[in-house]
Amino acid sequence: MPLLSYLCCGVATIFAIVAPPTESPAQQDLAAEPVPSAQADDASSPTTAATAAPTQQATPTQSPTPVTQTRTITATEKVPYKTRTVNDSSLAKDTKKVRTRGVPGVRTLTYQVTVVDGIQTAKKLIKSEITTQPVTQVVRVGTKEKPRCDPNYAGACVPISSDVDCAGGSGNGPAYVEGPVRVIGSDIYDLDRDGDGIGCDR
Repeated sequence: MPLLSYLCCGVATIFAIVAPPTESPAQQDLAAEPVPSAQADDASSPTTAATAAPTQQATPTQSPTPVTQTRTITATEKVPYKTRTVNDSSLAKDTKKVRTRGVPGVRTLTYQVTVVDGIQTAKKLIKSEITTQPVTQVVRVGTKEKPRCDPNYAGACVPISSDVDCAGGSGNGPAYVEGPVRVIGSDIYDLDRDGDGIGCDR
């Protein structure tokens, strides 16, 4: 590197002439290649793109609060009636007749019901009362002994007794028979007065 000196105004001044540095071929090739911009690098790099995108965190979903309701409902059911029997001497023995027909009653039931999201989960009976009383059925049971019929007569039952007369006649009994009756054996009670085989026909 050459040095030049000048004398000016009694002061020696030294100047150096510096030549520009010579570039090697490899440095010239690197200088010729365009340097990609930062924006291009960011677009092509997956790491840079992922870092640039905003991150969204998933918010946990909260379960809805169950809707619980309490209701009061009523229902009815039948109350069976009872049956009572009474003796009746005007009816033949073992004969039964209904004097008062039975009627079932009504029982009202009150429940407390718990409903969760429209589904019944509990049911509790809180009240039970008979709102309509049942009617007891009354049955008459006959106690009168059935008369034994004399085998000498047919068509009507001629009771076996000390004497039998035709009902509505002048006889004084103690037993009576509604005619007509057919005499099929001996007319022991003299019911066939005209001898035609038919008694109590008048």
